[in-house]
Amino acid sequence: MRLSFACGMVALLLGGCATTATVTGWPAVVVTASGETEPVGTSRTDAADDPAIWRNPVDPAKSLIVATDKKAGLHVYDLAGRDLSMAGVGLVNNVDLVDLGEAGVIVVASDRNDLANAALQVFRLNTASATLEPLGRVPGGTGEGYGLCLWNNAGTIHAFSVLKQGAIEEFRLDLAGGTVLSLPVLSRKVMTQPEGCVVDPRDGTLYVGEEGAGVWRYAAGSTQGELILPVDNRMLVADVEGIDIAPRGASGGWLVVSSQGDNAYAVFDLDTMAPVGRFRIGAGQFGATEETDGIALDVRSFGAQYPGGLFIAQDGQNAPAAQNFKLVSWRSVEEALSQWSHPQVP
Repeated sequence: MRLSFACGMVALLLGGCATTATVTGWPAVVVTASGETEPVGTSRTDAADDPAIWRNPVDPAKSLIVATDKKAGLHVYDLAGRDLSMAGVGLVNNVDLVDLGEAGVIVVASDRNDLANAALQVFRLNTASATLEPLGRVPGGTGEGYGLCLWNNAGTIHAFSVLKQGAIEEFRLDLAGGTVLSLPVLSRKVMTQPEGCVVDPRDGTLYVGEEGAGVWRYAAGSTQGELILPVDNRMLVADVEGIDIAPRGASGGWLVVSSQGDNAYAVFDLDTMAPVGRFRIGAGQFGATEETDGIALDVRSFGAQYPGGLFIAQDGQNAPAAQNFKLVSWRSVEEALSQWSHPQVP
């Protein structure tokens, strides 16, 4: 939810808003985008939402981006931002993918065409033609489909269907036999609206963003979560939106969270959850980002333009064009974060 929009609605209905103050978290270092995608096809509305990255293991510079137009379907872009294909499958919100090697690249999107019954739309990404081949549409839980993330558990795909009403439904996807099945594993629940989620591929730890509360962590197979990163108006300003991780070693790395409330991104140490820094994407050749929903991060090399990794952020304000996605060199983010200093806490 956009906080400014919510406040505007209150003003219309009640003749005023309780507060018009803009909340700003701790200072953020500034980076600029190295590229951007072509705009999504739906204009003059909140449409672009969430990206996922497929890294080409043979030629990383020829990797692909799958991203949602939540009013119309899924786009496939190259790293130059060219729109290579579009699957017009209706209302989808979040997207993720897993590369199963010889078994192919499986893409799953949260389907909200039926607001009472979430579904998962499953595709195989044809990496040669940069197109999405539909494999099936399977149940994703009772309620409105919203967030989505995947875990490749030794070749078995687990899909986490995050429902707008607060449930997080875990399914095992069975792709054998020419049809797709979603087999329930377990259910989790937060009190208010969640969306972004990501799974640590090393051990199945699940991270879920509850938009107004913060980030929850769940051990694999557990329904009991821990609010590890509350909205504090320092590192995180509500809404908490996109989440991704960059694993390093056996347990280390970074957790990156979209702090939508002040157009920034917060980075935490995965081992300790200590703040690493905050950054924002400022005005440059491709423009700044505002009101970011989904993000994606891969710290491996993507060729000469992105040798130290690729960070992608949805841009909620891309006028006069429709919304799109900005591409940022992760190396530039690391260099900027090295200059970030932890403010003194009163």
